[in-house]
Order: sequence, then C-alpha cells, then structure tokens
Amino acid sequence: MHTTRIFRAALLAVALSAPRLAHAQLFKVIAHPETKVEEASAADLSKIFLKQKTAFADGTPAVPVDQAKVSTVRGMFTRSVLGKSVSDVEGYWQQQIFSGKDQPPAQKPKDDDVIEFVKTTPGAIGYVGGGAATAGVKVIKVK
Repeated sequence: MHTTRIFRAALLAVALSAPRLAHAQLFKVIAHPETKVEEASAADLSKIFLKQKTAFADGTPAVPVDQAKVSTVRGMFTRSVLGKSVSDVEGYWQQQIFSGKDQPPAQKPKDDDVIEFVKTTPGAIGYVGGGAATAGVKVIKVK
C-alpha cells in the first residue's frame, strides 16, 4: 500500500514537471465515435469538463465523464488540461452544487468503464490512460 502511494506520487511528480503537451502520452481524450471533433484545445476541454461549455464547436452537446477521484490518470488529466488539482476541482463542484447551478460529470472507476460510457453515449467525452485500447471510440487530439 505504502509503495503504491510512493509510486503514484513519483509518477504524478514526473507528469507535472513535463510540458503540457507531453501529458498526451500519459492519457488519451476520447469521444463518442460519431463526434465530428478531431482536436480540441486544453482550454475548450477544461470548459467542457467544468460544464462551462455544454457543446462541441460543431454544436453537438458534450457529455463529459470523469475517472474516479483517486485515479492517477484523473490527476494527470486534471492538472494538465484543467490546470488544477483534483481537490480544487472537487471544491469547484461543491460550490456549483451548493449554489444549485450544476452537478459534476459522471464518474467511472476505470478506463474500461469510461470507454464503454463514451462508446454508448452520444456526445460523450472522457479520458483514459495512454496505454488503454480505444477500439470503438474516437481519440481526440489535445492541442
């Protein structure tokens, strides 16, 4: 257990010290296969995952899905794309819920669950580990 925490902390430290675009190797952003978007900026993805933007550039409704709070890939994605820590994002969502504005994206416990959700939900967008098999979904380039 202790070794796992040290490994995760070391992996996160390496990920946070690399340039933003290098993170794309550590995770993949995926979308429903019928999504017309081929690439998205980190700023647009941040707005989608914080539900400040509810549609893709082509007008298709966006349905974001997060990994579990304790997921290493969520930590990397959140820091790289949203520019925040997972706890900062959780605080943001607590404020949104308390003020009655919105609910956070659905959370799935692992890559396979995110892939299945994205594959079967029109407009869905999520992220998985860089080594995850992504058959049946579209990989979106982060620019």
